[in-house]
Amino acid sequence: MNTSKKKGLGRGLTALFGDQKVEVKKKEKVNHNKLKASISDLSPNKYQPRVYFDEEKLLELANSIRKNGIIQPIAVREDKVDPGRYEIVAGERRWLAAQKAGLHEVPIIILDLDDNEALEIAIVENIQRDDLNVIEEAKGYKRLSEEFGYDHEKIANFMSKSRSHISNTLRLLTLPKDVIGLIEEGNLTAGQARPLIGLPSATNIAEEIVAKNLSARSVELLVRSKKGPQKSGQIRVDSNILSEQNKIQENLGLNVNIQNKKNNSGKITILYKNLEQFELISNLLKRN
Repeated sequence: MNTSKKKGLGRGLTALFGDQKVEVKKKEKVNHNKLKASISDLSPNKYQPRVYFDEEKLLELANSIRKNGIIQPIAVREDKVDPGRYEIVAGERRWLAAQKAGLHEVPIIILDLDDNEALEIAIVENIQRDDLNVIEEAKGYKRLSEEFGYDHEKIANFMSKSRSHISNTLRLLTLPKDVIGLIEEGNLTAGQARPLIGLPSATNIAEEIVAKNLSARSVELLVRSKKGPQKSGQIRVDSNILSEQNKIQENLGLNVNIQNKKNNSGKITILYKNLEQFELISNLLKRN
């Protein structure tokens, strides 16, 4: 398998597609039909990092396509195994929506890419979307690492992310499958799940987080409380207290810390960053 990258690929989809327009125009002189393809002649990208497509959003896009057509061509590459067919490189969501819209043909742009470049472009296109979940992002990075030999530094440089972001995202894949499922379904955020990495009771804690809707900060305290015996003099952390702390934080919009001792005495600390937040707290406390 060819794992070399073409010069300029790291500039992103726009730059790459711009470079390819000249090549496509040359092909157009030979065969004008190459600018459109039958929907049935297109196949999904086997390197597609996205697994879940929101059905409601697909229907919204389908309605838009019925009204306005497909404005941006679907990027494809020729199928080496089955001549005359194409594999989608970027634009699978548009292809699916076009089917729902009842289209028989779609506009395409043909790119000359190897497997490595096809995966890179699929990841770039999808990571630039806000609705890509973090597990799909992590799986894309994992494929770059395992199938194409990318280390974390190389992935970080290519994706314009920090190395720590790449490493932390990949570590989420070490969580139990049911916890990963909660993240994929949107019931658990990466911030809530990250403290659970490496814990034998990760599944049980994840279920408690979802049930009580704990914040990421509250999860950290909860996990700390479950990591064995506490040191002498350490303040006990209770999951019910954490739940109340989270509710107060959401109502105030400020960071709150509740410390509850064994005799149920303790203190509530409300943190503020500026005079405006201080006045908000002050006015709330002075209400009759």
